[in-house]
This record gives sequence, structure tokens and C-alpha cells, in this order.
Amino acid sequence: MDRINPDELDLKDKVIKINRVAKVVKGGRRFSFTALVVVGDGKGYVGDGYGKSREVAGAILKAIQDARKNLIKVSVNKTTIPHEVLGHYGAGRVLLKPAGEGTGIIAGYAVKAVLEMVGLEDVLTKSIGSNNPLNAVRATITALKMLKSKEDYKKLLSSEKDKEAVEEEKSVEREE
Repeated sequence: MDRINPDELDLKDKVIKINRVAKVVKGGRRFSFTALVVVGDGKGYVGDGYGKSREVAGAILKAIQDARKNLIKVSVNKTTIPHEVLGHYGAGRVLLKPAGEGTGIIAGYAVKAVLEMVGLEDVLTKSIGSNNPLNAVRATITALKMLKSKEDYKKLLSSEKDKEAVEEEKSVEREE
């Protein structure tokens, strides 16, 4: 898959979680910060990033850089998703369902942030298993990667029909 150039997109970022972590050393505790960030353009592109630094601002900057490296294109159907999908990451699972127009995004904070960054407006979700924001975000991204548009399905079906036709021709040739 081709890498998406983040400089060509008008990306916005949203900080999902900032966490203070401690490393115990000889003189006491050494604190640093981690940041989980989602970036997207609201038109079908989204990415997530995780950064760690001794300062909050540094952790957020690193997370944004990481998110810009991990951009994906999502198949969108007007304001919702084309079909139901279940994404996994670690112990976290996220179920995404298309919703009728005007429903809004029914989701927890982390999943909602990802879907808003994609530009979706009507989606039903259920987070199953882990309630860790990192697992929820990554499971949502995994689910969004699995989405296929109607055009993708048509291409897939036509290529499978072509393969079946070739197999039939080979079997006919073998019989002769």
C-alpha cells in the first residue's frame, strides 16, 4: 500500500490521553509523560500516534509526528460506514455499525475521537473487552482498515469470477 503524504492534507489533531509514568531510579522517581493522539482531515483520512517524553509538550509533538506517519484512507458512505465491522487490538475489540442519518456518533471518548477525525457523523459502536484508550483507538483503526466500499466488493467479485472462469477452462482442457 502506498504511503499517504500528510503534507498534502489539512490535518487536525486531537489529544486522547496524557499519562504520567514514573521510572524508579537510585535517587527517587523520574517522571515522564506519554500522549495518545489522533489526526485526521475529516474527509476519510485518519492516523493514531503515541509519544513519550520528559515534558507534556514533547510527548504530544512526538505523538502527532507518529500519527502523521500512520495515516490510512477509510471507505466512507456519506455520513456513515458501508457495513458492520469488528476490530481487534490486544484485549480490546470495537464493533462499528452503520447508523441512520441524524443518529450521531454513539461511542466512548477514544472511539468517538477517531470517528470524528475520519469525518463520520452517524455510527453506532460497542467497545468490548479492554477499556484502555490505546487499545480502543487501535482496535477502531483496525476496524476502519477492514471497511470496503461497494466498488471494492465489485472489483473483488469480478476478479473471483475471472479466476473461476480460468479454473473451468483448465479443467475442460484436462478432460480433453
